This record gives sequence, C-alpha cells and structure tokens, in this order.
Amino acid sequence: MSHSLVCPDTVSRVSSVLNRNTRLFGKKHLFDQVEETCWSSDQGPAQWVTLEFPQCVRVSQLRIQFQGGFSCRRGRLEGAQGTEALGKILDFYPEDSNSLQTFPVPAAEVDRLKVTLEDPTDFFGRLVIYHLLVLGEKM
Repeated sequence: MSHSLVCPDTVSRVSSVLNRNTRLFGKKHLFDQVEETCWSSDQGPAQWVTLEFPQCVRVSQLRIQFQGGFSCRRGRLEGAQGTEALGKILDFYPEDSNSLQTFPVPAAEVDRLKVTLEDPTDFFGRLVIYHLLVLGEKM
C-alpha cells in the first residue's frame, strides 16, 4: 500500500517564495496537510520543487492541489539515485482547478525528485499549491 514518502528527514527546496515571505508562503506548507496554508511562488515561466529522501523510495503517485487560477499547464517529474543526473519519469498536465489531482507514476526507484511546473495560468506567472503529496514505498 502506498503512503506519503515525505518525512521530517526529507530535504525540500523550492524555486521561489512570494515576496520571500517564508512564514506565510514557504515550502513547509506544501506538506503540512493544513487546508488554510499554501506555498506561493514568485513570478516566472517555470517553478520547481526538489525533494531529497533519506533513503531510496519507489514512487507510485504524485498528488497536487493548486488554487484555481494559479495552476500550470504542464508538469514534469524527474528523479535519480545517488550522484546520477536527473532523468525524466513523467510528463503531466494539471487542470486549472482547486481539486486534488492525482498523477500515476511509472514505478521509479529514486532518492531525489524534481517537480517542474511550467506555463502558469496566472497572468504574472505565480503558482499556489495547497498540497503536494508523493506516494509510494520506502525501499
């Protein structure tokens, strides 16, 4: 059975935070499961989130909940193990909605992931994400 792979020892990074206000819009809000908090990016044609897991994991699903109007049209999931270069695992195409969206991932064993979100629907190129879940199994 799949469960969340993000744990307290997972190191996460994001491309930007709106107005550098990490208290209100920081990366920690991607994973806190609180409905009222979110990560909000600054402007740009693409944004990204990287995850470094404390051990190798097998990813099976990616779930994202955007704020409608602050979504993206294209996404890419890349992964790698150890020192190898990131390789593409999946292209996905989110809807511009408030619903939690699920993207099945072909079985990938990695210890690093990068989620790239391109072509924002917001005129200024901002993204708002309430939840980012990476599901699978620890190896």
